[in-house]
Amino acid sequence: MKQRVLPEQTGIPCTILRGGTSKGVYFHEADLPPRGALRDRVLKRIMGTPDVVQIDGLGGSRLITSKIAIIKRSSRGDADVDFTFGQLEVEQDAIHWSGNCGNISAGVGPFAINAGLVEVVSPVTVVRIYNTNTDKVLIAHVPVRGGRAKVTGDFTIDGVPGTGAEIFMDYHLTLGARTGRMLPTENAVDTLELEGGDRIEVTLCDVGNPCAFFRASDVGLTGSELPDAINGNRPLLTRLEDIRRKSAERMGFSRGCSDRSAEATGGPLLVLVAPPAEYGNMRREQVLASDMDLRARLVFFNKCHESMAGTGSMCTAAASRIPGSLVNQALGAPPDGRDTLRIGHPLGIMRVRVKARDANTVGGVAFDELGFGRTARHIMEGTVYVPTSTFTDVAAVSAGKA
Repeated sequence: MKQRVLPEQTGIPCTILRGGTSKGVYFHEADLPPRGALRDRVLKRIMGTPDVVQIDGLGGSRLITSKIAIIKRSSRGDADVDFTFGQLEVEQDAIHWSGNCGNISAGVGPFAINAGLVEVVSPVTVVRIYNTNTDKVLIAHVPVRGGRAKVTGDFTIDGVPGTGAEIFMDYHLTLGARTGRMLPTENAVDTLELEGGDRIEVTLCDVGNPCAFFRASDVGLTGSELPDAINGNRPLLTRLEDIRRKSAERMGFSRGCSDRSAEATGGPLLVLVAPPAEYGNMRREQVLASDMDLRARLVFFNKCHESMAGTGSMCTAAASRIPGSLVNQALGAPPDGRDTLRIGHPLGIMRVRVKARDANTVGGVAFDELGFGRTARHIMEGTVYVPTSTFTDVAAVSAGKA
């Protein structure tokens, strides 16, 4: 672990990088403590968690800016780099390792290229990324110029100002990311019994990250709500957390959890879906019904995403092609012959590529292409400083001295 030392503080090399519509702090694995309580404590201190504004760290007070990536050269034959994703909560003293982030994943290829971890091939370098969280390989197609990841281009993403060079993220190998199956229950639609005896229909799907899909109307929403309307509705959030817990139990990775442990809150992502309709986005622009195939609002850690998570978009795209799923039912028109899905989210439209075909599999579909375009940009490289007591206090606790 490489460190610089100042009086009472220890420095760790890092890179701040925007990947898609998220921003995170990227590390070489060798620059951090080994996996465990000490590493978790150091990373929380770096980001300023827990604190509502993360004022004493690098986090930006939102879940989409409270993310970290840990990267090293891979020893696997099917991957170039290993990537571990960490999601830090803002107000809660917690870091979660149970899933992946598609937006932060989009920054892994450029990071690896610029750090010399992979051989650069012009004009596009293919970076095979092994995600340790989900035990799956995803593939980044990164444009390069002069031996470095290209930044400028004409590709746009709703939720990111300006344009950039398109990085295509291929997720077709990530089916069953956490449960081992695209449809963990083998059903296109399941019915959950919630607290108080209410029932709700859900589609439980696991591609990129496990997701639980349900109709916005079934929780009293239209599907056009913006994050503040969801985040400020405490009764709604209580109901959504009940849906998440029951979904996690049905998917088999959270049996009866009722606390806020990492596993209890680690998934699935919740996605409210509704048919196309015009709405005003967070930038006060009108999003037309004709520009989308469905509306979606993604909720994780009891907060509504400002746009659409990359892995959530992959799961949404896959579920849209499963006959009878709630996502398929929400489509404005049959997807026959179209290889894209246009998702209306709080900041606009996300377009993802999904090329599906009928297959004799659970769900009745297989995928020849499943991916999305992102942009990424290095923002800063330098040294982040952590109070040295962060290391020594954990050592004392581990030794039973504190």
